[in-house]
Amino acid sequence: MIIPKFSLVRSMFDLIIKNGNIIDGSGSKIKKIDIGINSDKITSLGKLDESDAKNIIDADGLIVSPGFIDTHSHADFDILQNPQHINGISQGVTTELLSPDGIGIVPLDKSKSKDHINYLAGILGFPTDEFDGTSFESAKKFYHKKSKINVGVFAGHGPLRLNLTGMEDLPLEGDILKKAKYKLEESLEQGAAGFSTGLDYYPQTFSTTDELIELCKIAASKNSVYSVHLRSHEKQRAFANGGILEAIEVARKSGVSLLVEHYRTAENNAGQIDALLEPVDKAKKEGIDITMETYSYPVGCTVPQIFFPAPFHLGGITKIMEILEDQTLRNYWESELLKNAPRHDIEGAMWTSIGNETMEEYAGLSVLDGAKKDNLSPIQHVMDIMYRTKLNCGFRVVPPASISTWRKVEEDIMNLLQRPDYLVGSDSVISGQMIHPRAYGCFTRILGRLRRRFNIPLELLINRMTKLPAETIGLKGRGEIKEGFYADLVIFNEKEINDLASFEDPEILSTGINQVYVNGSLAFDKDNEIKDLNGYFI
Repeated sequence: MIIPKFSLVRSMFDLIIKNGNIIDGSGSKIKKIDIGINSDKITSLGKLDESDAKNIIDADGLIVSPGFIDTHSHADFDILQNPQHINGISQGVTTELLSPDGIGIVPLDKSKSKDHINYLAGILGFPTDEFDGTSFESAKKFYHKKSKINVGVFAGHGPLRLNLTGMEDLPLEGDILKKAKYKLEESLEQGAAGFSTGLDYYPQTFSTTDELIELCKIAASKNSVYSVHLRSHEKQRAFANGGILEAIEVARKSGVSLLVEHYRTAENNAGQIDALLEPVDKAKKEGIDITMETYSYPVGCTVPQIFFPAPFHLGGITKIMEILEDQTLRNYWESELLKNAPRHDIEGAMWTSIGNETMEEYAGLSVLDGAKKDNLSPIQHVMDIMYRTKLNCGFRVVPPASISTWRKVEEDIMNLLQRPDYLVGSDSVISGQMIHPRAYGCFTRILGRLRRRFNIPLELLINRMTKLPAETIGLKGRGEIKEGFYADLVIFNEKEINDLASFEDPEILSTGINQVYVNGSLAFDKDNEIKDLNGYFI
């Protein structure tokens, strides 16, 4: 009798991560399984003791989760200038969505790009000289495998409008609206992550609710999300005076999936999340698809021109500089802003970014201290800084003086994240000398000190940073540890993970993140410098 010979073929992987405590992104409890990776994908899950690999990582005692997805980042140009992107990758962020708020220069004709880059410099800084944002086809070449992280880019309402009307208060209707809808459709077909607008930023604020509905019909037809910074300017143009009710009406009439940016309480309404969410929950009962995002701090940051109403912005940066050069016009605009002082507390801000090397001593000064230094009123001081920096300046709100209020806002944020319709978006702005700490600590702050303080399950918070945003934005093959999915992974110590960036020292890396993999390649190691760039344009 001849006994057949069998040979045992051992599976071969590029990488095995073994013995880890797996949080897969779905919200399920921790599993103890191994992960087999080939090229950029997860190809096997289970016990892989009998398998070989070119590299084996023992994650015993550590959490392994999907890479975190930042749904709101203003790192558009910083990633081009600094592709290592240490502030994001060191937090475990493997994917960032750029050009929220309708801010950016894709898709924008080159003839209009330079002025708008200067107009936005206080938020975005400057791109590389060769960057081409005339279309998504051209822009993706500057991000794909040119960065540590994966990048998605929203089609911005600002660029769409600038291409057709410039920085002018003109309606999008008739043939102009048709051209805008065609350009948006083309952008989405070329890979835009969705359609975004910021209705406190110009030229977006020149729009009406009807215009937004028409544009969002295009987004809806492509199963793309509508990401919106709610309106508080030019309310007379909007359904129900803007705000959340306008955003809901746009979703209702267009059928688009709505993503509401940084929708949370602040110092003035801390503890009032029921009132915040009442119109949202009412709309959801109608069947309107609404998701919201938040970051983990009590205050935000922006540029000073956001405080000025529509006529100030007409003609763009050239006309704004002419206004700022004329003291009579400065006096006029000071009186206009004083009328709106309850709405915009310009005196409650601190300079974070001063784009003039001879003036960097202002970075870190509050507006009140800067005004005192210059012997000017606060608003006159702000306009003077805008003039002397050619709008290349930015500031953030000073945190609440009361720790009790600060903690109440944080409690609200963590309560919101326990809802199944909340994501995390850092709203990070990298430009400046004294940036907001959320650029370095947003995700680790939630997973570290705030998770521990409020005793929230780690699996729930990981879901809000991984699977839920991937499904909301439509990022196929990401957000879960699952066979066939991209190997975007974070290995971290759940007891040590924490943010270290603070308002007075904002550029400090977090602790507790051991390794980060992007598309199957090591992108961050706490003990070694990793230079490889393997992020995709997605």
